[in-house]
Amino acid sequence: MKQFFFGLLLLIFSMHSFSQTTFSPAASKWADSVFNTLNDDQRIAQLMVLRQSSFTKNGPVYYDSLITEMIRKYNIGGIVLFQGTPVKQANFINKYQAMAKTPLMVCVDGEWGLGMRFDSVIALKHQMMMGAVQKESLIYEYGKLVGEQCKRIGIHVNYAPVVDINNNPNNPVINDRSFGEDKYKVARFGVAYMKGMQDVGVMACAKHFPGHGDVSVDSHLDLPVINKSLEELDSLELYPFKKMIEAGVGSIMIAHLYIPAIDNRPNRATSISRNNVTGLLRDKLGYDGLTFTDALNMKGVAKFFPGGEIAAESIIAGNDMLCLPEDVPEVIAKIREAIENGKITWEDIYVKTKKVLLNKYKYGIADVKPIETNNLTADLNAGILQMNKRIAENSLTVLNNQDKQFFPLKPNSQEKEVVYVGIGISEENVFARRMKEDYDADAFYFDYQEDAARILSTVELIKNRYKSVVIGVHNYNRYPANQFGISPYSLDLIKKIQENNKTIIFDFGNPYAIKNFCDAPNLIACYEDDSTTHKAAADLLLGKISAYGTLPVTVCDKYHYGSGIVHAPLLPETSPENVGVNAAKLQAIDSITEAGIKAGAFPGAVVLAARDGKIFYQKAFGTYNYGSFDPIMTNSIFDMASVTKICATTISIMKLVDEGKVKLNGTLGTYLPWVRKSDKKNLTIENILLHQAGLVSYIPFFKETLDTLGNPIPSIFHTEKSNEFRIRVAKNMYMRNDYMDTMYKRILTSKLGPTGKYIYSDNDFIFLGKIVEQISGMTLDQYVSKTFYQPMGMHSIGFHPLDKFDSSLIVPTETEKHFRNQHLVGDVHDPGSAMFGGIAGHAGLFSSAEDIAAIMQMLLNGGSFHGVQYIKPETVKLFTAYSSSISRRGLGFDKPQKDNLTTKDKDPYPSRLASPLTFGHTGYTGTCTWADPKTGIVYVFLSNRVNPDGGENLKLSRMNIRGEIQDAIYRAIVKQ
Repeated sequence: MKQFFFGLLLLIFSMHSFSQTTFSPAASKWADSVFNTLNDDQRIAQLMVLRQSSFTKNGPVYYDSLITEMIRKYNIGGIVLFQGTPVKQANFINKYQAMAKTPLMVCVDGEWGLGMRFDSVIALKHQMMMGAVQKESLIYEYGKLVGEQCKRIGIHVNYAPVVDINNNPNNPVINDRSFGEDKYKVARFGVAYMKGMQDVGVMACAKHFPGHGDVSVDSHLDLPVINKSLEELDSLELYPFKKMIEAGVGSIMIAHLYIPAIDNRPNRATSISRNNVTGLLRDKLGYDGLTFTDALNMKGVAKFFPGGEIAAESIIAGNDMLCLPEDVPEVIAKIREAIENGKITWEDIYVKTKKVLLNKYKYGIADVKPIETNNLTADLNAGILQMNKRIAENSLTVLNNQDKQFFPLKPNSQEKEVVYVGIGISEENVFARRMKEDYDADAFYFDYQEDAARILSTVELIKNRYKSVVIGVHNYNRYPANQFGISPYSLDLIKKIQENNKTIIFDFGNPYAIKNFCDAPNLIACYEDDSTTHKAAADLLLGKISAYGTLPVTVCDKYHYGSGIVHAPLLPETSPENVGVNAAKLQAIDSITEAGIKAGAFPGAVVLAARDGKIFYQKAFGTYNYGSFDPIMTNSIFDMASVTKICATTISIMKLVDEGKVKLNGTLGTYLPWVRKSDKKNLTIENILLHQAGLVSYIPFFKETLDTLGNPIPSIFHTEKSNEFRIRVAKNMYMRNDYMDTMYKRILTSKLGPTGKYIYSDNDFIFLGKIVEQISGMTLDQYVSKTFYQPMGMHSIGFHPLDKFDSSLIVPTETEKHFRNQHLVGDVHDPGSAMFGGIAGHAGLFSSAEDIAAIMQMLLNGGSFHGVQYIKPETVKLFTAYSSSISRRGLGFDKPQKDNLTTKDKDPYPSRLASPLTFGHTGYTGTCTWADPKTGIVYVFLSNRVNPDGGENLKLSRMNIRGEIQDAIYRAIVKQ
């Protein structure tokens, strides 16, 4: 009868309590079988999570003997890892799992990754810094990286993310652990972080319910009080939790707070309040997942309910798992006592135990494997530095830029103009080193122990001596007590320097401390004080990157939440689901790209996909060079090769067609006077755009400039630039000015084939580029920049990238051995374009993925972008349609093979699933971009497949990597 009753109870439980959370039949079968092997004490013990810690690398281990005893004697439910080395903690996990009758749920409190707890593991950025970022997809990737860390070391639950809204600057416990004060952003970023972890199979835990942000007391020390009405809580604090519940968060942690509007019994914390856990969270918000208590040894609640009493009260309130109970047998005794006194029933315990077991199965705990400790620390650190770099670069916030001289602050090689003042430090750090390296700056350091004696002398030394003073505020405390530890003398020094010099302040730490600098004429919020943030800040000052961040909190009357002078993104980012794309299926892109890198098809790549004008996937892979440690970034700049044909030359011709300055039936001779005496004069613009004009495909101009040994002829090339040799073809290699005339002569005298035959030719677009220049009176790069790139707000695209960007942003191409004899970085790979000075209609364009995507989106929009019409819709439609009966080409644009969907004899081009409306182009260096009006998809793939050995490496094409990725994007589109 008892077994029948229990079975009925489980049936009712699975039908009602888990109305949102679903479990497989296999999970129920396993949970039932395990449950039946446990006695009642063990069923209670399954609800307990004990602390595991090894404080130092070589020092004593704490809690090991206790945990061993509790596993063997009571079969506890789980452990939570704290301080320790990765290998030592992994060995503990292996040991405990091997002895456990029921596999342990291994948890960690790793809000900013495992570096928060383990030595030898690099910490990720805090949530406050992430709250300054605008890219939701970056937060998802962060969560995924944390999840992969956890998976590698056998952790099943991470007590993250924090979704408390930090709207109290004096909060001593949450503060920079929060995404900020805006409930919508906290909710969106919390969901993104959660999905990243749970998509790789690690349970997330939203905390601290019902909201720990608006307190001024540390719950580790005392019980914080929040005097808000239920209506106020519902409109603010509860909002992120509602969104996390809707999104399927696996667990929620209950805070130790006193909120009289929820439960006004004296000292009745929310963690032990049935009104809160069962009434509010379960009944009103409909949450049916696991709940964890916050640590039961925290003084805020433990001092009022000591020993096992707090644990029993937590279970009575409706919690599932008890985090860090102090005494397991006492907890069991107190819970049994509560059952005997009718405060809770055995059936309540059984339901909780079954829920824990079901979740153990769901998160793979039923089949735990020993953790492999070889390369463990290296694996846990994989990708951390790159993620930190991306967060830092996307979070830096320009709050004031009154003196325009600072962005960018260019070095002056003639004299020292810059001085660096490091506040809070006594010796050089990475930011100070960059100031010296970039600007040959002098440096002064003023730590928080300095008194007034040095202020006047420092001010006098700097006064009127330097054009620019860069001030870095470093090494202050995370929490607000005592002005974050910033001394009054240091604040006085900053004030006096500002009175006498043009200054810029970089604040490296908790942004709330910026309240001390709100009157600064030039001010940057940097959020954290580590090497990756220092490098990003130095890059921002130098102009290598742009500012994207906004304040996640209000710091003073002048700077409220959302403040920041930002470089607006060309295309907004969104989650895949928001544009009808299945995020899980996009994992195929990662696999395909990583397989290409592993096979040696290219050292690195960036893949971007957008739909309906919103980027839903953008990710960088690999490194600049094989075997290097310089990671490709999403803002890395690539040699676009033949993508130049559409993203510079064709769009320029389209604009001139719109204006009636070029006609498709017009001839070369009409527009280029120097062609009129050649057999090329009657070639029509339409046939040239279609590669059907009869021009030869390629002329190796460089071969005539080499001697019999293959070396550049000195009369044509010099190692130094001069009035006669101004055309740069590579580093320390300048071509004689008049040799360009010889190249044009070679094109004019080249053999002309029959019109109407398809021959893909660079020469077609060299002519088209010259038409643009002849009609506009500008060089091609000037025209396309003035007409498109600048008004569209682009920042990386253009010719001659070394004139605008540091070489570290530019992805290298070939180690060329047949002409320029050097590793090419920032000089166009195509030798013909290089000899035309790096500006030609067929090649020479460099760009990041985002800028290329913006051009394609403009075309997909019918020629408009951000409300401005750049090209007429009918012109876009004409140029991007099939325009030839003998090839797949459009006017200037490449198109899919016309038999893509039916042929089985060859690889489809560009991909099997691209619709006939698709248009775009590929580039020799390993690039491509395609836009599909049918699906609204823009796809960009940028790689440097020619690095280092040139065009002989055909693996990118043979593996059909670009096409496979494009098809993976199509397959991820949710069918309506």
